[in-house]
Amino acid sequence: MSSSVETEILNKYNLTTLYPAAWPEEKNDADEADEYDEPAPKATAQAIRRSRSRYSVLEPSARYSRQVPGAERTKDGVENLVQKDEQDPLGMYPSVVHVLRTKNIQVEDDIKLRNRFLLSSTTFSPSLFLSQVHNEASTDSLLAGLDFLSRSIEKKSASLKVLVESNFDRFVGAKATIDRVYNEMRDQGKEHLEIPKAPQHNRGGSRSSFSGRKTSASLSQGMIDAAPTEKRKNALVKESEYGVHGIKVPLTEVAVKAEEVWGPALNGREREETLKAILESVEHHRGLFEVGSTLQDAIRRKDHETITEEYKRARKYAEEARYIVEQATSAQTPLTDADIHRVIVTARMWSDVERQIEHFKRDSWKRLTAAHFTHLQTGADETKSDEYLSIISILLELGVEENPIWLWLLSRYEYLKFRLSNMCQRSVVEIEILRRHLANGQKPSLRLLQKHLRSVPTSSNITAEPSKLDTPKVIEFWDHVHASMNTLLSNKGGLLAELCEYWEIVQSFLSGRAQRNLPTGHQGQSSVHHRLSSENRAELERGTTELISILRDHLLSFFSDPPIEDVSQLYSPLPMSPTPTTPGTPLSAALSPTSASRTRFDPSKIPPPSPSRGETWEKYAFWPPHSNALSGSHYLSKTLVLISTAANELASLQVPETGGSSRLDESLRLLLGGVRERCVQAVCAAWNTDAEKLKVLEDWTRNADRKDTTNLPQRFLAVQSFLLNNLQKTLYVEASSKTRVDVVVPPSNKLLQMVRSQFVTSLYRTLSGMVECAERGRKALGDEFEVKDDDLTIDEQDNEGVYDWVRVDANKKSVRLLLTLANMAAFQTEVTPQLLTLFETLFSVQLSDETNRIRDVLSQLDNQLFRSYTKPHATKIHSTIESGIFSPAWAPTPESLGSAKKSVADRDPSPYVFTVLLDLVIVHTESSTTSAPLTPRILRSLFESTTTSLIQTFQSNKLATISLPQLMQATLDVEFMAQTLASYTTDQASQIQTDIYQVLDRKTDNAARVRLQEELGSLRTTLKRLREGTKVQFACFRRTKRGTTGQMQAGEEERGRR
Repeated sequence: MSSSVETEILNKYNLTTLYPAAWPEEKNDADEADEYDEPAPKATAQAIRRSRSRYSVLEPSARYSRQVPGAERTKDGVENLVQKDEQDPLGMYPSVVHVLRTKNIQVEDDIKLRNRFLLSSTTFSPSLFLSQVHNEASTDSLLAGLDFLSRSIEKKSASLKVLVESNFDRFVGAKATIDRVYNEMRDQGKEHLEIPKAPQHNRGGSRSSFSGRKTSASLSQGMIDAAPTEKRKNALVKESEYGVHGIKVPLTEVAVKAEEVWGPALNGREREETLKAILESVEHHRGLFEVGSTLQDAIRRKDHETITEEYKRARKYAEEARYIVEQATSAQTPLTDADIHRVIVTARMWSDVERQIEHFKRDSWKRLTAAHFTHLQTGADETKSDEYLSIISILLELGVEENPIWLWLLSRYEYLKFRLSNMCQRSVVEIEILRRHLANGQKPSLRLLQKHLRSVPTSSNITAEPSKLDTPKVIEFWDHVHASMNTLLSNKGGLLAELCEYWEIVQSFLSGRAQRNLPTGHQGQSSVHHRLSSENRAELERGTTELISILRDHLLSFFSDPPIEDVSQLYSPLPMSPTPTTPGTPLSAALSPTSASRTRFDPSKIPPPSPSRGETWEKYAFWPPHSNALSGSHYLSKTLVLISTAANELASLQVPETGGSSRLDESLRLLLGGVRERCVQAVCAAWNTDAEKLKVLEDWTRNADRKDTTNLPQRFLAVQSFLLNNLQKTLYVEASSKTRVDVVVPPSNKLLQMVRSQFVTSLYRTLSGMVECAERGRKALGDEFEVKDDDLTIDEQDNEGVYDWVRVDANKKSVRLLLTLANMAAFQTEVTPQLLTLFETLFSVQLSDETNRIRDVLSQLDNQLFRSYTKPHATKIHSTIESGIFSPAWAPTPESLGSAKKSVADRDPSPYVFTVLLDLVIVHTESSTTSAPLTPRILRSLFESTTTSLIQTFQSNKLATISLPQLMQATLDVEFMAQTLASYTTDQASQIQTDIYQVLDRKTDNAARVRLQEELGSLRTTLKRLREGTKVQFACFRRTKRGTTGQMQAGEEERGRR
């Protein structure tokens, strides 16, 4: 089938395709003649309707429009002469619509677009026709088409000319008839006289303006009388409104009456229909009207999920309305009333949504810059820390021009910088205030120092209580320093944790991990904010490095610099409201960690300047005045742990180096080394000061474990061990947590030598103090030490429950010397070796030279104390011996002895012998009751001194010669003393005794010697008798068995407990 035949079939049967899939709906309507003929009563129409074939609609009707092939009718029933398709005017194609269909231009449903391609239409567009239908035609083909078009026009013009020529007479006759009829209708009634004319063409209102018409009474009688005559009023002239003026007035009156009667009802009906239409529109588009209120409520509740959903829904409505307008614009068709109403409502809704969203964005920007969390908070940390992500997500979802990620990171940096700088400054100020209060306060007494030194437990199983190591004010100072450091450097609740977390957040954003769950916004418009530029990266790295530098510089300055002198900043008020650069700063960020601290000072009470007395603590800003080494070493070791942990954490961040900055880990190593050195120097200085006062540990009470010593050795061991352990923690500081980078370096030899030297010095000073206390008693402690009666150190409260045997009469020098000798022995055998071993173990050094020097010093001091105790007794014994031997009644003759004495050997020892022995009994009693282990040593020494005094006396020139009675008396005295003190004899004493006999032998004659030999038997009998007679008096000098000694000691202990 050719294209021409196909086109002819389609036009004849009014089809769009040769293979229709369904019967056209318009063919099922009523008959075309019934539908489009002049209106007639429905009853008549129904009466004359006849049955027809359903294919009768394809038959051509008798109307003129059906005589034109391809003529069509619009949707509202109006026919036109434009065909549905036609042949190409240029003669190249049989069907224009078919060509457009092959080019994918759908014109079947779009009449206006199709008419622009059809030559028979008044909207025909030559340019569009040529650009679409003949876009591939050559110049020759276009010229051939022009010839074809010209011939077609000439052909149609010729056929029209033939038609006119063949029917010319008919045209002339029809023209004459039309002119005659028109003249008759125009000139009707013209022969009568004309009457005055009324106002011409008083046109009434339209049918649709009933409410604007006047009532029927408004028609004047003059207007009715002014109407033309009966014949004239039907004339086809302008004055009679072309023949309709006659019926216009009655119709107007009827319309007015109808308006009066039916107007209100019709207007109410119209309003009802309008309201119904509005209600239906509202119901149909309910979501459109609910978007604004729902969005407002979601913004009030900060429900980001609902805000996002409602904004997407509003955008969807807006896009639908925009699509309707775009479609109407492209199709050049007017919008329907419903579409216009929908577009207007949508525009108003979108305007309100945009206004609310913009206000919400501004509020979100403010909240984002203030969305900063602190680890000091409790309970809502997680919720608070995730708030910034929620705000960033909603801003990215709604779409913003600026990057919320970059803005928050920058505001977080400013916030941390402000908090860090402010907290560092405030901590220095508050610590300086406390330091000045302490410096201007009263210096602690020796009794307080004794109490603090004795607070260190002697048992290793008991931990010292920090609150008892120093005065309450000093402890408050240390607590404040530690709390300030903890607030700054704690990796769980301090600024350090926030700084590390900030860098982790920065890295997550730089690497893109944090953006994985963030929205990209409408059509991905926010995806550009998911990436941070290289400039942003460099700036974030510089900012983090700056924060670390602020923290490092503060620590280094606080520990290395002397106390601040400028007090102008001490009284600047605390910021009670956030600053503009850091909005939303919580109050806790601006306050010190100790809210109830003494730093809440009264500005009217200015702290006086710190006095300069040359004290060692005056050059340390971190050391409280008058603090002892115990509290300082304890708290500084804890502080060093915080600083080392913080240094390792900061080094583990591995912030890239920017610019000319040095390596971060190296600067942190220098920080840790500098702080450690200053802390060790301060502790050693305080230790040196305390070493001069460690003698206050001597309270002259017996030790519970070793009854022969006092508590001094064990307490000294506890104090020194406490200091050494804390110094070891300070020197070999260990971080509390393991990190990837460790910047802690071993201590220098300089620091080790400082501690080593101070350790030996403190030991020397303590030993010297012990000797001084033993020698001088209470005078060795100075006038400031408080005493009660004859008690040197024992406090009544501390003495409750103490046994009588524990108390010692410290007013007696001999008792003090004995106890000090026992303590010195404990130092030699126990305390010093333990301390040396502990030092070598803690600091991994060998103290060979120090050990020898300390042993020598101990030996010298022990000999000094021993001499101090034995010399008075030896002097007294020497004086007694001299006075006894040089006495005239020393060696009585046999005659003076009486008849009871049978021989010269039968005599009693001299009185001075018993005096000396009684003195030794007293010494024995004193030493054995004070410190029993010292008794043998003391008696041996005094026995040597006794023999020495004897030989010196016998060698004196006062005894130029010795008679037989003197020889017998001297031999008896020497032998009786030697046998009585046989348990305490020594080699030196035995040698001296032999030398005495030689001296006596040289000063006597031969007869006396012979007589002595003869009387030796009697002399032995006398000595035996004397030993038996003095067995009880001098039983203390007897040597006892070990078992008996143990039983006696156990009995003494039992009596002491009673």
